[in-house]
Amino acid sequence: MDTQAQHSKRDRSPEPDAGPGERSRFSRTRDRIVAVVSWRRVLAGAVAGALALLLCSAYVVQPFLIPSGSMEPTLQVGDRVLVNKLAYRFGAEPRRGDVVVFDGTGSFVREDLDANPVAGLLHGAAASLGLAEPADTDFVKRVVGVGGDRVVCCDARGRVQVNDVAVDEPYLYPGDTASRAPFDIVVPTGTLWMMGDHRSRSSDSRDHLGSPGGGMVPVERVIGRVDWLGWPPARIGPLEGTGAFGGVRKPGGAHG
Repeated sequence: MDTQAQHSKRDRSPEPDAGPGERSRFSRTRDRIVAVVSWRRVLAGAVAGALALLLCSAYVVQPFLIPSGSMEPTLQVGDRVLVNKLAYRFGAEPRRGDVVVFDGTGSFVREDLDANPVAGLLHGAAASLGLAEPADTDFVKRVVGVGGDRVVCCDARGRVQVNDVAVDEPYLYPGDTASRAPFDIVVPTGTLWMMGDHRSRSSDSRDHLGSPGGGMVPVERVIGRVDWLGWPPARIGPLEGTGAFGGVRKPGGAHG
């Protein structure tokens, strides 16, 4: 008798099915594994999305929350604007009438050497996504004078003059004058003279004439140009430009 063959046949015989308890434990284990894998995929997707947004806001378009009424009626408290960070990256420079976001360190505010770098990094990440108010050093204003311009206020009709040309500013807050405080300045090359549209509520270049830099903002401190309104829904759309400075010439006489 071939006992080896008989044992081989017995070894190949099917084992009894697992009982209900074993199947249940197997199902629960499988479900846990699937859930873990799914959550890992979701988490990885969320992290990748957040990194993509941070990179986009760092180099292309950054959301910016408007915290004050200094730019009313153009920009209102709580608006979320989209700042075009490529606007001045390839040789172009800010022009009169542009609404820009800039870092006021050294011009509007002194540098805070005691700031917490970790807290600043976390707040900066949230602000770059439009989830928190901007840093205390970030401002949004309108460019009124560029390098070489002579900006004077005011003429007999209460208007700002740029290079001896009176400027009608339709974007000013209703009832505001161009400026209650007179000034007569020449903007140094490579800097900008900034003013808010709500002149009576805006702390801008006028308030820093006696500070280091004379209230002038270096062009390299400009973060980008405000090109779009992203929130609230009723105001979504491109930010309208202005032709207020169309008649202004450069100090040499050419249109600028």
